[in-house]
Amino acid sequence: MATNTVSIRRARPADAAGLAGVFDASWREAYQGVIPGVALERFLARRGGTAWRAMIGGGRGLAVVEFGERIAGYAAYGRARERTMRAEGEIDELYIAPEFQGLGFGTRLFRAVRNDLIDRGLTRIGVWALADNSRACAFYERLGGVPGPEGFERVSGFSLPKTAYLFT
Repeated sequence: MATNTVSIRRARPADAAGLAGVFDASWREAYQGVIPGVALERFLARRGGTAWRAMIGGGRGLAVVEFGERIAGYAAYGRARERTMRAEGEIDELYIAPEFQGLGFGTRLFRAVRNDLIDRGLTRIGVWALADNSRACAFYERLGGVPGPEGFERVSGFSLPKTAYLFT
């Protein structure tokens, strides 16, 4: 009988293809109808294995949640990049592959990354979510995030409204 374990760890160069696959599948699932089709395809085309290899070890934290030997999701994080967020730390991206959603992996990954940021002294943490991504907004609210500043995200030439969720 095979047993699969769930683990959260730092990304390694060998994870690039798995990260690209999770990114592609989760973005297609999350943003179909939210980001115009041509813009979504352009953005996805820029985030293949080569881009992921450059991101790994590139200064921002990058954690993966692994199920067995398969990457089920990832989170990119570090010091807040925008002052408008009014946070010290930021979770830039947190995505779980569609087939692993609803199993608690996102919550576990969020908590692990948040704890890592707190350990670095970044206690006020924020995450941006596209305003039209109701599932992401509900996810962050369930975790205790309080809606904060609003802004716009540029994706392949399109400007999309976003909301920051703050955690203290």
